[in-house]
Amino acid sequence: MASPVRVRFAPSPTGYLHVGGARTALFNYLFARRHRGTFVLRIEDTDQDRNVEAALSGILDGLKWLGLPWDEGPEVGGPFGPYFQSERLPRYAEAAARLLAAGKVYRCFCDPEELKRKREGALARGEPPKYDRTCLRLSQEESVARVAKGEPFALRFLMPEGETSWEDEVRGTVTFQNGILDDLVILRSDQHPTYNFAAVVDDAAMEITHVLRGDDHISNTPRQIQLYAALGTSPPRFGHLPMILGPDGTRLSKRHGAVSVTAFRDDGILPAAMVNFLALLGWAFDGEREMFTMDELVDVFTLDRVSKNPAIFNYEKLDWMNGEYFRALPLSTRAAMVASYLKETGALPESAVADRGSLERAVAAVGDRMKRPRQFLEYAGYLYVDRVEPEAQPWAELVANPHAAARLRKLATVLSEVEPFEHDPIEKVVRGLASSEGVKAGEVIMPARIALTGKKVSPGIFDVMLLLGRERTAKRLRDAADRLNAQSPAPTA
Repeated sequence: MASPVRVRFAPSPTGYLHVGGARTALFNYLFARRHRGTFVLRIEDTDQDRNVEAALSGILDGLKWLGLPWDEGPEVGGPFGPYFQSERLPRYAEAAARLLAAGKVYRCFCDPEELKRKREGALARGEPPKYDRTCLRLSQEESVARVAKGEPFALRFLMPEGETSWEDEVRGTVTFQNGILDDLVILRSDQHPTYNFAAVVDDAAMEITHVLRGDDHISNTPRQIQLYAALGTSPPRFGHLPMILGPDGTRLSKRHGAVSVTAFRDDGILPAAMVNFLALLGWAFDGEREMFTMDELVDVFTLDRVSKNPAIFNYEKLDWMNGEYFRALPLSTRAAMVASYLKETGALPESAVADRGSLERAVAAVGDRMKRPRQFLEYAGYLYVDRVEPEAQPWAELVANPHAAARLRKLATVLSEVEPFEHDPIEKVVRGLASSEGVKAGEVIMPARIALTGKKVSPGIFDVMLLLGRERTAKRLRDAADRLNAQSPAPTA
């Protein structure tokens, strides 16, 4: 790079950190680290009516959870502060005054309601809802006189004739005809700047070299390039990242499921998995490799591998990827995460969670089935109840099996006598019972699984028996046999 790379992530504190913003922050972070540059966090909070008090902490917490520390910005400071736009208002006023003096902006006294009616009328006629430059036609004397009378006014940028082109870091050459662009308001009547103006003033002041953002901003870029020119400043390089769509091909939104980064965190997604998944939303290394650590992403991330096409947010793939990361953790770490989840939700008594050895054995038995802590009870909840209530369909299958009750009772008897009560001896007697009954092992194991766990899917049956212990295993088998005898039809000859 000709100069040190400086990029920024500039969210507005109007809501949570959504996955689109998180992906933008990640790509900026990776680009900065790849080029040993600076990652700036700037809070664009000038729209006071839309700011949400808790949103800022949610944004900061989300970035920290993802492992995206910023080099300049809130909490860390830096040489180009302040990093809240609400604290930079004099800078926007000064820049706007310079443009007004140079004749590059003009005062607009139009009533907002009247402007709204004009926009609606233009749309109804199938015309672009552009400002009709009513106030541009005012003489300088009349404009000054109306200011002297105390009339409120906004400042509009006089869009030059011609076209605006740039070489986009993702999309290549992009060209807009200036004639379709409005004379945008840069300073409202309350002296607060609009997004496009504040972003230009700040990006110039903070010496931002690259602006990487979602392609929903692409129509803002020609306006901003013209503002840079009017201010006598060279624009940064722009790169517009592909939109993120839901599984149905429409823009990702709450109707598709969780879209807040902190919601994924609270649902048991690991930050390493989330980062890896977000990196693949619109970027690919070679089209085959999918698993990357943060350090590996820094080493291989380049903008020429960012796609122009929309990315699909696949919830199932995120779940799969989280499972890969979760299973790679040490058993003690997985058990600790399960314990933390159970404590936070109150899903189990404190005494059950406190027995860390038993919990670790249960987590080990669940094994690869579990992709996040909240799934623990789905696969091991049977360990923490006095009586199992089987799922309807599996139990119906047992009721329809005329031999199930007798085999469960026989199994309870042989397990009560097996020594030692360990995996291999247990497996031996279970398979021995099946052999003596002249059936496959599954015809003993499946009824036992349903009787012990209430489900047809569980950890290995011999692990289940070990976790329950001899007495609980035998009791559940006998209880199930008793219930079946009360419901099952008599065996046929």
